[in-house]
Amino acid sequence: MPVTDPSTNIDNLALLNKATGDSLRLQILQLLEQDSFGVLELANIFNVSQSRMSHHLKILASAQLVTTRREGNSIFYRRTLLNGAALDSVRGSIFNAIDAMAWHTDLESGLANIYAERAKQSQLFFEKHAGKFTQVTDLIAGYEHYGESLEEILKTIELANTAQAMEVGPGQGGFLKPLSERFTKVYALDNSPAMLELAKQHCPLTNIEFVLGEPLDAVTRTITVDLLAFNMVLHHIPTPAEVLTTCAKLLDKNGYLLITDLCPHDQNWVKESCGDIWLGLDPEEIKQWARDAGLSHQHQVFVGLRNGFQIQIQLFKKT
Repeated sequence: MPVTDPSTNIDNLALLNKATGDSLRLQILQLLEQDSFGVLELANIFNVSQSRMSHHLKILASAQLVTTRREGNSIFYRRTLLNGAALDSVRGSIFNAIDAMAWHTDLESGLANIYAERAKQSQLFFEKHAGKFTQVTDLIAGYEHYGESLEEILKTIELANTAQAMEVGPGQGGFLKPLSERFTKVYALDNSPAMLELAKQHCPLTNIEFVLGEPLDAVTRTITVDLLAFNMVLHHIPTPAEVLTTCAKLLDKNGYLLITDLCPHDQNWVKESCGDIWLGLDPEEIKQWARDAGLSHQHQVFVGLRNGFQIQIQLFKKT
């Protein structure tokens, strides 16, 4: 059995101590628990220069407290997902201590501006391209490419005959029909009037209620369902982790969350052509968001497409 050089762990522990010995870096780690951000976004939120922010992120990365992923020409940072690697118990203790501390409310304004800009760009895209929705989605994957796998998972879920469902961002309504056949009532929720009208035209079914708004609006209306579906939607949402936490409140006891989305990829053209905010989503990151929202992972399926994209279908249950 190979013997690990003791100095390696000591050096890594020194890097950890250095990385956490600065209040700004601790605040960055606290923020990254909520979401992933680009360097420029973080610099704007904390009101520091981009070069200074890059310096701090480099130190956090060297201590394996943050990891990166490329989003086109930008690098996005997130907190490291702990998997039992050396010193992960120390990193976990650091994260727990940071998360227990009070949030710096003076960052709220900058954070709100970043989220508002992300949301604005996404909504503008769908308002502009609602009439071309089929052509846009077919650039990556139309419902016919993965619908069979999605519907097979739907059949495995044991629910009462009176169960209700909701789909967030139903698009052209490809999944609404299977949902309407399985559930007594289905809510179709979308924040774009044009996209909601498109879904109405394609699925004029009596047990579907079309609701204009965000998931938080549905929570305010005290709507609860037995199944909540996000079908190729999360990569368009500015704050996917926050949305999953909100949506957990929409689930009845033992309710299910069904997510279909793209796996990570490097096709930057989809941001302009398809309105994507994220270049796919890491399955492990989705599972972490779900766990944080009080949901347990039940099942997953991966569907490879001829154009090189890969789709993931994730099923969670409220615990």
